[in-house]
Amino acid sequence: MRAGAVRARFRAGVTGGSAGLGAAHAVLVPGVALLRPEEQVLEAMLAGWEGQQAARGLGGDTISGRQGRIRSFADHAGCPPWLWTAQLFEEWCADLRSVHHVAASTLRGHAGAVRLFCEYLTDPVYAWAEVCWGYFGTHPVQVCTRWNTPRHVQDGESGPERRAFTVAELQVFFDHLDDRVAAVHGSGRKGWLPAFRDAVLVKTAYAFGLRRREVAMLDLADLSANPRAPEFGGYGVCQVRYGKAGAGSAPKRRSVLTVWGWLPEILDQWITEVRPALARDGTAALWPSERGGRICLSAIDRRFAAERDVLGLDAALEFHSLRRSHITHLIEAGWDPLFVQQQAGHAHASTTSLYTCVSSDFRTRTLRRVLDETISAALGTGQGPEG
Repeated sequence: MRAGAVRARFRAGVTGGSAGLGAAHAVLVPGVALLRPEEQVLEAMLAGWEGQQAARGLGGDTISGRQGRIRSFADHAGCPPWLWTAQLFEEWCADLRSVHHVAASTLRGHAGAVRLFCEYLTDPVYAWAEVCWGYFGTHPVQVCTRWNTPRHVQDGESGPERRAFTVAELQVFFDHLDDRVAAVHGSGRKGWLPAFRDAVLVKTAYAFGLRRREVAMLDLADLSANPRAPEFGGYGVCQVRYGKAGAGSAPKRRSVLTVWGWLPEILDQWITEVRPALARDGTAALWPSERGGRICLSAIDRRFAAERDVLGLDAALEFHSLRRSHITHLIEAGWDPLFVQQQAGHAHASTTSLYTCVSSDFRTRTLRRVLDETISAALGTGQGPEG
């Protein structure tokens, strides 16, 4: 079809209302001339894509993050979406990887946003091809193919340096947090209340195997008794209400059981003795900030990293390492793998196995135990392992 005919049909669609414009008429008002067509059409495309994603139930952070990636690509390409090519996309990906050194998973997220945006623009339902023909004599195309986009080839994509704490490292870290509270309190300086909060927060995240957001969003009401384990008092169960969500779904809920006897005592001291001095009236957050409200994720990361660096611990040990440690230490202690999987809230055992960083010492002890049991059985019966 000739470009002139397409423009004529486009004009007819505009003057005749929304006919022929699909969903584009929702963000481009028919019959209104555009003063800055390139800028206004791009903004209309992004607005329409935002609405499409919201209709799918995606969260605001997910949508805004994707919008930011599209703007980043448009800035790098130096041209609007209807002029994008596969070569421009590949140059952008190469720049992200070689110059900005983004992780493989981050690169895949950027590429995925561009692919989804191009799918939206090229879908006839939304009629953006007609709009672009009408204004610019060209139309958007899909610039992402299976040949130029990073693939998700394995379940675990965290860097090889990421690992769990060893038991010894974790004990040193916990002792350091306790010593810091004592030092600040003993000196009479301000700040011992937040230091106490941070110490208990870290221990709680480890004890329940929680992610940052999961632990930050805990309220007082999320801790309750476990009738099957009365020895833990009112701290036998932690109700996680802000678990990791799937695409377009609400946060996943789960309950995590207390397994270590040292946790209830420190939680009780924090809640009954220390927290009232820090929390403002009416605050339900388990971890209130110094200025009221709830401690934020960036503050958790910042304070965790600061205390880790004071000790000179491996920089690969991040806050998420506490979750890895919870899973690993339960497995090393002999807990049933299905119980550990349920504690972590994983749908599949294979996911839990990715978090398990058992030590070589644990494997050696396991091997030694099996060999000893086999030898004992053989000596006791006069038969070999299969006797």
